[in-house]
Amino acid sequence: FGGGRPSILMDIGILLFVGAVLFSVVTLPVEFNASRRAMALLQERGFLNQAELDGAAKVLKAAALTYVASTAMAVMQLVRMLLIRGSRD
Repeated sequence: FGGGRPSILMDIGILLFVGAVLFSVVTLPVEFNASRRAMALLQERGFLNQAELDGAAKVLKAAALTYVASTAMAVMQLVRMLLIRGSRD
């Protein structure tokens, strides 16, 4: 494709990936809010005792942090794609 310059397919792929990264960043607060709402619901409805609530809070925090890790990886992958594209200019 295209003798040394970046192909239009690479540019389209990068643009689509930018959309995915933006979506991931935008959904981070939603995920953290979902964990907070879940904890509030578990407490107010009395589904768990205090010891179980502590464990549930840790699990929900860990679950939310998986979204942070996923977003960080997506951002790093985007940077990698941009560097590869730049090296082909």
